[in-house]
Amino acid sequence: MLRTRPVWMRGLRLYRSMASAGPLDGIAVADDLFDARVHARSRFRSQDDLTRFAVYTVHDAKAWAPPTPVSEPGDHTLIVVREFRRVPLHASVLAMLLLTARPGYSAPVLAALAHFVERAVSLYQPAYLLLAHSLEQPRISTLMLGVHECAALAAASPSAFSVEALLPELDPLLASRPEGFSYCPELEARTVTSSLVSPYAV
Repeated sequence: MLRTRPVWMRGLRLYRSMASAGPLDGIAVADDLFDARVHARSRFRSQDDLTRFAVYTVHDAKAWAPPTPVSEPGDHTLIVVREFRRVPLHASVLAMLLLTARPGYSAPVLAALAHFVERAVSLYQPAYLLLAHSLEQPRISTLMLGVHECAALAAASPSAFSVEALLPELDPLLASRPEGFSYCPELEARTVTSSLVSPYAV
């Protein structure tokens, strides 16, 4: 019997939480946090704006599909450019960078990021690394990286996710400065694991 491997569909939802409400306000977390069709789910909080959040999800595309096409301004279907994952995943820090290219500069931005990814995999051997861009808005790309801090420090590379050296090349190509996001586990995820990064992430 022939069996095909699952086809993963990746999504990124950007949303803002009301100051008086919890960070999960306005997003249906319980619907798919423990849904077997959801392979992974990671929530991030902006380092610049504490009311701004991003939720990254990986779904089995054959078993799950949204009832309507992606239409919300903050919803994105991600197209993978580069991905690296160690098995088993063992990460203590997970971070994400969101970049918006100037009109007509999407390809050079992705090329520069792809080169950064290849170098990061070679030098830092991260637990997880993803470079993707939005299907709906190709100018938007995201870079996600998971590292284990102890291993990174032992290898004398605690700043594996730093793109400071890349900024002089990227700055002329970007519409705005890259926005950094830090992993922010959901309350439900905290109850099933004591580790900093949930095994349900990435």
